[in-house]
Amino acid sequence: MNEGAVALLGVRVLPKVLDPAAQQALLDDIRSVCRAAPLFHPTTRRGQRMSVRLTAAGDFGWVSDRRGYRYERQHPDGQPWPPIPQRLLGLWTDLLPEARAPECCLVNFYGEGARMGLHQDRDEADFGQPVLSLSLGDDGLFRVGGTERGDKPRSVWLRSGDAAILSGPARLAFHGVDRIRFGSSRLLPQGGRLNLTLRVVT
Repeated sequence: MNEGAVALLGVRVLPKVLDPAAQQALLDDIRSVCRAAPLFHPTTRRGQRMSVRLTAAGDFGWVSDRRGYRYERQHPDGQPWPPIPQRLLGLWTDLLPEARAPECCLVNFYGEGARMGLHQDRDEADFGQPVLSLSLGDDGLFRVGGTERGDKPRSVWLRSGDAAILSGPARLAFHGVDRIRFGSSRLLPQGGRLNLTLRVVT
């Protein structure tokens, strides 16, 4: 782990992986992704709209509607997802040199009041492959539990430029975002947090 890294119930949290210039460059890449595949509000199986908006890049994107949670090869509007930015692919290789190449980058946007309940990432075929999470913009209170829903969770603030890696036994840890400190970062002029998660799907 790099200097200042911590392990939160097996999840590695790496602070300041991206300096301010790298954050801005990556933000520009993500804006290009969003122009090709606009952010949308997913809904739960019950038809409730989630508070986050999302899009994706790569061979697959994650969607949710009354048909359930799943990966799809096309944006809900019908177009293919744009490629994963090379900057992100390089970061994946630097941090996870033994892992397969990522097939999906989910882009979650948290506006004021948005949150993400505790959940597991288990729609992928190979749990031996890690999930890499990157934060841009406002601080987010990241909560991590064990692999059982009843396990006691712990929390840490993720700031712009920080990374978190779910791998090994922690690959199926329950995790979520309780809240964001809206307006705590200058990276997004109108506030909000972007969470980018790279993962292998097949």
